[in-house]
Amino acid sequence: MTPAPASLTWFARHELNLAWREWVAMMTGGRRARGIGLAIFIGVVVVLLHLMAYGLVAPWVTRGIAPDKATLVLLSGSGLLFWTVMLSQALESVTRVYYARSDLDLILSSPASSQRLFAVRTASVAVSTIVLTGLLASPLINMLAVLDGPHWLAAYGVVIALGALSTAIAVAITMALFRLVGPRQTRLVAQIVAGIVGAGFVIGIQAAAILYYGNMSRFAIFQSADIVASAPDLGSLLWLPARAAMGDLGASVIMLALGLGALTLTIAVTASSYGHHAISAAGLNHIRSQRRPSTRAFRPASQRQVLRIKEWRLLQRDPWLLSQTLMQILYLVPPALLLWMNFGDSGGAFVVVVPVLVMAAGQLAGGLAWLAISGEDAHDLVVTAPVSPRTVLIAKIEAVLIVIAVVLSPLLLMMAVSSPRMALITAGCAALSAGSATAIQLWFRVVAKRSMFRRRQVASRAATLSEAFASIMWAGTGALLAAESWLALGPAIVALFVVGLAKLISPRRR
Repeated sequence: MTPAPASLTWFARHELNLAWREWVAMMTGGRRARGIGLAIFIGVVVVLLHLMAYGLVAPWVTRGIAPDKATLVLLSGSGLLFWTVMLSQALESVTRVYYARSDLDLILSSPASSQRLFAVRTASVAVSTIVLTGLLASPLINMLAVLDGPHWLAAYGVVIALGALSTAIAVAITMALFRLVGPRQTRLVAQIVAGIVGAGFVIGIQAAAILYYGNMSRFAIFQSADIVASAPDLGSLLWLPARAAMGDLGASVIMLALGLGALTLTIAVTASSYGHHAISAAGLNHIRSQRRPSTRAFRPASQRQVLRIKEWRLLQRDPWLLSQTLMQILYLVPPALLLWMNFGDSGGAFVVVVPVLVMAAGQLAGGLAWLAISGEDAHDLVVTAPVSPRTVLIAKIEAVLIVIAVVLSPLLLMMAVSSPRMALITAGCAALSAGSATAIQLWFRVVAKRSMFRRRQVASRAATLSEAFASIMWAGTGALLAAESWLALGPAIVALFVVGLAKLISPRRR
């Protein structure tokens, strides 16, 4: 039976079709032959995640899981980590509903109800948030259900309730930003808020663990006797989500009622303003920005200098770059705090800090390199410019590596004051990690738009895996060098092998 046009069911089917097509395109890149390989890969990942979850859960189950304060603190703290990630994802998804959909002009100009469209799209954001978080949490939930009893399956109900609540809060924040700062600044502020929310709690927990326990373990603080002793009594409503996850039927019903009720109420209250805000957000693409004349005097510069400035300006103007890189930069705060706390101490802090910085350099370089090398919206203009392609590529690479150097320089200077050797190891491995990621993006470069940044992995799975493995191996090399182990030669050789293999399998360039 075909649903009536412009009905809730009709809009829901439209959103489902769009989501399915986007997922298939992201996973297979439009090639059906990749479906079998993708299914095998997902199966292997699922098995590995469940084995890891078994290793984490089995000792806990063996000791016995009782609904005491220690268990409730651990469950609530871990659940709060998941919830902040859910809220961050929901906030970014809601923002993209207004700014990154190309069909708004068509739908809003039709006789269809914008309120129904808003309800369906908000519900789709909630579903996507719930599904992603449920997939991440499923290995732990499933292993607890197998080892300790099926009552742990009630945790999926908590995921649904928290996903709905996250979406409701994200919609309320977005609407408040439209009123407070206007449509022009809402996207930027929402990205900052999403990045801070997604990484803020994790960073806060790690900072507390560093201050009180001297390590970066985010779960150490949840197992602290002081935290457990200062926690509220067992009858507190604070433990409602944890009790629901452990199978308490009454708590599960309350959680679902709160989450779904908040989402329904938020949609009912804010749906009437969706059309106005969507049109004002879509109209920003057609408003000519008014730029003030530069007060800087003109200075002659070489081609590469001009090209580097051009790349930095493009990165600065990218509307979604902040949300794509802010969390990676924020995660450098705990290593910086650990360095500060262990300043002047040559203990084991560097063994933790060095690989984190090396891995962050590789990830950040990979994303920026894709934007600079492949995400060139004016590709035809650059190709036809009176500049050699080699000069353009060198300038792009320099622009990316300089940004990485600027980001890491404060931490490297702090390390150099305490231990010049560790600073040199970190700088060398970070340079190798960033250089490897940039080189891989260069070998697998494609002509794409900057708006396709979130789907850049579609171009080549080989490039994505090579970049990830190379960064991991260079991080391992840095950690072993910091520990003064000759075994560092092993991951270094593997990293070079991965980079060499990536070059061999890369598409041929004319």
